[in-house]
Amino acid sequence: METAPHWPHAPLHRLSEAGTFIVTAGTYEKRALFADGERLRGLHAGLLKYAAKYGWRLDAWAVFPNHYHFVGHSPEHAADAASLAAFLKHFHGRASAWLNKLDGMPGRKVWHNYWETRLTFEKSYFARLNYVHQNPVKHGLVPVANQYRWCSAAWFERTASPAMVKTVYGLKIDHVDVVDDF
Repeated sequence: METAPHWPHAPLHRLSEAGTFIVTAGTYEKRALFADGERLRGLHAGLLKYAAKYGWRLDAWAVFPNHYHFVGHSPEHAADAASLAAFLKHFHGRASAWLNKLDGMPGRKVWHNYWETRLTFEKSYFARLNYVHQNPVKHGLVPVANQYRWCSAAWFERTASPAMVKTVYGLKIDHVDVVDDF
């Protein structure tokens, strides 16, 4: 059986199994369309709202003017992760409509695509949690991740045990393979 080629700009979405995923989505042409506090606040709130609506439990997230990342678990009793496509389609559609109304640009293309990777090893999961939490630092937006309002680092530090925070933040992320050329 032939398999379809894997194109980075049009990734295959392999959602036939439930599990934990890291997801990245980017705006069309990497445009910084969510560049101010109101827009980032709206994008952040929308991500959390639609994740909950579709039963996705997020453990880490970070939203930026032209992309976002999250680590999340597919719905608890689902046999697969197919709801991710519906979740992101709904979220992206609503975020696009809201943003285009703000800018007076109905019909403008806002989102390009999304990439997901199913995480199957605990160390890989922890490293990606750290990667998402530290992403605002990587992009030079803040010196310490918990200072960035639109990511989960401060929440994680408040709600996780000190041992968990130490474990996650102790993992190196310089070789973590995540689409992040924004």
